[in-house]
Amino acid sequence: MTVTLFLEQTLNGVQFGLMLFLLAAGLTLVFGIMDMINLAHGSLYMIGAYLMASLAQATGSFWAALPLALVATALVGAALEIAVLRRLYERDHMTQVLATFAIILIANEVVRMIWGSQPILLNAPAGLTGPVELPGGIQYASYRLAIIAIGLLVAVLLYVLVAKTRVGMLVRAGASNREMATAMGVDIRRLFTAVFAIGAALCGLAGAMLGPILAVQVGMGENILILAFVVIVIGGIGSIRGAFVGALLVGLVDTMGRALLPIVFATLFSPMVASNLGPSLSSILIYVLMAAVLFFRPQGLFPARG
Repeated sequence: MTVTLFLEQTLNGVQFGLMLFLLAAGLTLVFGIMDMINLAHGSLYMIGAYLMASLAQATGSFWAALPLALVATALVGAALEIAVLRRLYERDHMTQVLATFAIILIANEVVRMIWGSQPILLNAPAGLTGPVELPGGIQYASYRLAIIAIGLLVAVLLYVLVAKTRVGMLVRAGASNREMATAMGVDIRRLFTAVFAIGAALCGLAGAMLGPILAVQVGMGENILILAFVVIVIGGIGSIRGAFVGALLVGLVDTMGRALLPIVFATLFSPMVASNLGPSLSSILIYVLMAAVLFFRPQGLFPARG
């Protein structure tokens, strides 16, 4: 693997990891604060991508559509929490899994009825369609660099929100001891709705930013939801710092594995064996990583309840 290819794949891994962080941050907050397993989190990612594609087409501007898509996805998330999920907080985890899995099926069918079964197009912003030259003469897609910048900015803002503001203090209090927070006057129901809306907006942002790279299609949230769960297991449930570190690890291991392993196997085995073995092993690397982390740190890298 050349230095140029290594650096390019490293940047791809960071970009993918930051988008996973947007999904995992909302998921870990919901899981850590509400003690709820929400399989429908990936559906909000899908809805955010579809709303972004429609609004971008309607407004003619990617950047004008982006805040509208985030607000719309947050409202969908808040409505879902109020109408359905609020009734599941006191239920056992198996009930939550079954109910939110049903929401996945319903969301897929609703999206199919509104937008159809075929993937729809979401173009990158006009000024970010070409490559830029990085130090060392590396050509890299400008849109992917924009994703990295936005992901880092959101990570910093989310850390400030959770760690340095009154809202974050209430979130940490609700995560640590829900009953005590209620006794101290915290409106837990409103707090839960706000947290879920923020998580939905983060999903919408991930869907909007990845839409021009990946296909905007029905069911797009299921596979990436599995990766988001891997991230929060590695990082530690309820931990924003853990979600950030875990997402970067998963993004880098997944991307570098898919790029590096086929090259390594091509030098060791026949082309037929290498073409079959490389992609198969690279797809399980993140699960090997998760197993290794859990072996040494069963609670994750940065376990927290807030």
